[in-house]
Amino acid sequence: MAGVRAVALGCGHYLPARVVENAEFEKTLDTNDEWIRTRSGIERRHFAADDEKTSDLAIAASRMALEDAGLSGADIDAIVLATATPDQTFPSTATRLQHAIGMTGGFAFDIQAVCAGFLYALANANALIVSGQAKRVLVVGAETFSRILNWEDRATAVLFGDGAGALILEAQPGTDTASDRGVLSSCLASDGQYNDLLYVDGGVSSTQSTGVLRMQGREVFKHAVSKLASAGEDVLQKAGLTVADIDWVIPHQANLRIIKATAQKLAIPMEKVVVTVQDHGNTSAASIPLALSVAHRSGRIKQGDLLLMEAIGGGLAWGAATLRW
Repeated sequence: MAGVRAVALGCGHYLPARVVENAEFEKTLDTNDEWIRTRSGIERRHFAADDEKTSDLAIAASRMALEDAGLSGADIDAIVLATATPDQTFPSTATRLQHAIGMTGGFAFDIQAVCAGFLYALANANALIVSGQAKRVLVVGAETFSRILNWEDRATAVLFGDGAGALILEAQPGTDTASDRGVLSSCLASDGQYNDLLYVDGGVSSTQSTGVLRMQGREVFKHAVSKLASAGEDVLQKAGLTVADIDWVIPHQANLRIIKATAQKLAIPMEKVVVTVQDHGNTSAASIPLALSVAHRSGRIKQGDLLLMEAIGGGLAWGAATLRW
């Protein structure tokens, strides 16, 4: 008996209007454009306006995805929104999005796995669809990381940006083979012993404050390449696929050196890797869906293409997924 697949219907993204070039940081930090580009590949990023919230970014990206899919908010059964920078402690940013797009039924909730958040959201959305709990799910990654940066730390302040990406999945019959469209496999992992490598030094129960981002960059780099490559190999094996089957890799856009090193470890040519880090910086949970939407709208991603997505972030938390477009 054929199973059910979570098939992509449409995607969208949103970037705030304010573009911050590397040169802007030269005014306040001991850094320059060459230093930032050499170490990260980042040339610019977008920062939300003072009155822009994470939900505003998510709403704009979701509306684009709905238009791309030819749907309205009323057609969505569930929202899974990944963010580490929610509008409020509670309720979820997803419920604000639910109301804004005119989704009057179903359910909406947030997931927090920082930079791996979108893959955690995707895996949960896929499970909801395969189990029959939802027919159409809006999966969103949205962040305003500019709100939690330490503007005196040149090692981290220059790396992050704000943005949102959205993907709509629908239950459709499959053949239980790797030729199916939709989510084919996923894997999630975390290891809390590495908490201090990447974290925000604040929280509701610990300091009753927001805090700012702290990172041990070299240590994160060491873990990133090996864990991302391993996760990529895992999801390909689960789906019965090989590296040769991949049309596009859509990695977390954190650092160009990590992206290149992971591609090399997997023996994937950079011509098959979607890279947007130079224009967006690290947008955490928004990173993968943002890059996906940009590549889709440029015409690079076509129906039937096999996508490999992978990400790692604070926790440490990481994961990967394969999806046939």
